[in-house]
Amino acid sequence: MRQIASLIAFLVTLSLLAFQVHSEPGTTSLFPTNITYLKATDSQAPSEALASDDWQMLQEASPNFGYNTVPYWFRMAVSSQPEHQILDISYPLLDRVEFFLLESGNVTEHVVVGDTLPFEHRPLNHPTFLIPFSTQADKQYEILLKVETHGSLQVPIRIWAQNELFDAIAMEDQLHSLYYGVLITVIFFNVFIFLALRELTYLLYVLSTFGYLFLLAALRGVTFQILWPENPQLHNLSILLAIPCAMLLTLLFGRSFLRLKSNAPHIDKVVKLFIALNLAAIAGAFVLDYNLSIRLSVALAIPGCLLLTFTGPLLWLRGVPQAMFYTIAWGLLTIGSAITAANKYGWVPTNFVTTYGMEIGSALEAILLTIALAARLYQEREGKMLAREAELNAMAARRKAELRMMDQALHNPTTGLPNRTSFEMVINDLINRESKKRHAVGIIYLTNLQAITKTLGHRNTDRLLELAARRFNSIISGLPGVYPIEVTDQRSFHLASLEPAALGFIINADEISSTPRSIVLALEQLGEPIDYLGMQLPLDPQTGVAIFPDHAQDTNALIRRAYIAQESDEARDRGLAYYQPARDSYSADRLTLVSELRQALRDNELALHLQPKLCLKTHEVVGAEALIRWPGRKVPIPADQLVSIAEQTGLIKPLTRWVLEQSLSLRNQLIERGYPIGISVNISPNNLREPEFPLYVQRLMAAYPRHRGQIILEVTETSMMLDPANSLRALQSLNATGIPLSIDDFGSGYSSLSYIKQLPAKEIKIDRSLIHDLLNESEDRVIVQTTIDMCHSLGYQVVAEGVEDEATLALLKSMGCDMIQGYLLTPPLPIRELLTWLDNRGSGAARQIG
Repeated sequence: MRQIASLIAFLVTLSLLAFQVHSEPGTTSLFPTNITYLKATDSQAPSEALASDDWQMLQEASPNFGYNTVPYWFRMAVSSQPEHQILDISYPLLDRVEFFLLESGNVTEHVVVGDTLPFEHRPLNHPTFLIPFSTQADKQYEILLKVETHGSLQVPIRIWAQNELFDAIAMEDQLHSLYYGVLITVIFFNVFIFLALRELTYLLYVLSTFGYLFLLAALRGVTFQILWPENPQLHNLSILLAIPCAMLLTLLFGRSFLRLKSNAPHIDKVVKLFIALNLAAIAGAFVLDYNLSIRLSVALAIPGCLLLTFTGPLLWLRGVPQAMFYTIAWGLLTIGSAITAANKYGWVPTNFVTTYGMEIGSALEAILLTIALAARLYQEREGKMLAREAELNAMAARRKAELRMMDQALHNPTTGLPNRTSFEMVINDLINRESKKRHAVGIIYLTNLQAITKTLGHRNTDRLLELAARRFNSIISGLPGVYPIEVTDQRSFHLASLEPAALGFIINADEISSTPRSIVLALEQLGEPIDYLGMQLPLDPQTGVAIFPDHAQDTNALIRRAYIAQESDEARDRGLAYYQPARDSYSADRLTLVSELRQALRDNELALHLQPKLCLKTHEVVGAEALIRWPGRKVPIPADQLVSIAEQTGLIKPLTRWVLEQSLSLRNQLIERGYPIGISVNISPNNLREPEFPLYVQRLMAAYPRHRGQIILEVTETSMMLDPANSLRALQSLNATGIPLSIDDFGSGYSSLSYIKQLPAKEIKIDRSLIHDLLNESEDRVIVQTTIDMCHSLGYQVVAEGVEDEATLALLKSMGCDMIQGYLLTPPLPIRELLTWLDNRGSGAARQIG
């Protein structure tokens, strides 16, 4: 900044020196004071002009008639000393200048110059008009000039001694070179900035500065001398274009620099209007008369500069930072341009300031605006640095928020443990990285959590889960081969929270299997109650485990099958269970099977097969058990699996009703063939939990009175023990209406004698597991004999299931068993085959119609 300020001071100093050189008469040049002028007429010869009586004395030192298309004669006396002199007309924009040197009234020299003639016509190679002439001592000389132009008619005349002129020209050229150097330096400086920043404002400033440089070079005649000396028409056109182009670029730069669109929208509209007018002036340069075009361009330039000069202070007052520099810079340029324009119009006399006002103003303006742009660049850089710092801070805050959100997305908000997403990611990574190893996925389910929530509320449950998560994580982390789910500098997790009541872990299956004692200890620790609010709260965890690759090959299947394992009876009894494919009722085939079973029920595709019961005393068939079959299916489905699926999906209700109705239809057929035997129908514990089931059976039997007492409902011992109270209530309700009941699979469960004696049943069916090895196992014989004796003492009839040979039949008969059922008689048969089988037995079957 100091260097630029020094340059300004240097420029002003040189300007003042030049002003002194051009304004103070001395020995180096002479400003003629006795100039007379005459308006010329068309084709007026010098002699005619000299003979005219209309010559007038010029009031100012230098002729200036403004924009005038009328040619003028100028006449002045010159000294005969020195002998070699030069006439200097320092305004180069004159169309035609005829020089006549008169000696005692006679023309001794005649020279024609002008900017409508090629540059080579000039006696001396210089932008201004320099006409040398010679005089002799003791003679009287006059100079007669005829000047015509379509622009500003001003004829600044000086007469120089020939040797001294070149010294003055050298100094003036140095001043102009300094001016050009300043503008060129400014241009290149801002070009580099534009190339670095690619900001339009700097490009517009370069173009506007170049516009002024070109304009002033054209006005001085430098462009004519250097660029197109053989083409005066192009020179004149360039002058016509230079003024509106410079003004146009100035307006564009000012609009961009001051950001008028946002800072002063109303002024911006006026600036746009002047831009359009200057574009029109540029177009007019090609079609309008030279005088009219140049006057129009100058007329537009003055208010345009004034508009921008007025805009600067206005925005300065509004607090626009760059407006101060702009105001001062454009103020200098406007003053200089206005002085030069006023000089062209002839409103002010010709001197250094009026002649070079635009050069001085534009140089100062260029330097000040360069300072302003540099200050703006600094401010923008500071602003960008602050903005970048703010952006970095915002990015850091956003990153922190993202990390917090990511942490929340990967952790359970209640326990703080990694969630299901994290758990699945770790399993996927292990499978991909260590596919040759066996990995165990464990699910710990807190079976008592729902009861605790209902008792203590959700807030206390959440707090309890936090305590349990820390404790369980500590226990699991101590197991051999356990994999960490997340490890950071602050924490280490070996447990994941999959849902409120389910936790997950991953462990090396081979390593943990080699230390079974650690599993037992961990299960004991997990099962211990948690001390909370002075209470010992048991969570009753059940753990299920699925192993990769034994049980599944992907993450989703491993987790699903671990869930299935923890739901098993083994998990309920022991606290830990491994997945067993044979006990998985949640396979994909099961979903299809459910749909097919529903369709089969709707389309009556199921069937009932009957397996007869034989009375050991009479050797007569006294009943049959209805067993469900699916004959049309390609892959057979065992009856127990089909019933299990129906129980799990809610189809057991319509299925049981279908079996009862079909049993009535089958018994009709038996009766019609003369076999009035009873039919046993298995019912599910789910049916016993239906409030309306006893009423449904009662209404069904009431609708078919001929079958009353002959449709026996069989309920397994195990199913009753799942819900003893409700089962007993439902059975008593059925018995009260005369529905016979039978206890199936007796001996496979854990019912007590006190419970058995309350059952309103008429028969007990001993489970086939006790009958199968009856001949070989003495313990089984003891159990069966005890069961038969106990049931007889309680008034039950006893049926032995699964009898397959005569020896077993004979043993059971000796034990006092009442009836048998099994393959010794026949497998379950469709009704037609059963009727044939009964017919083949002859008259042994009872034929009374009940």
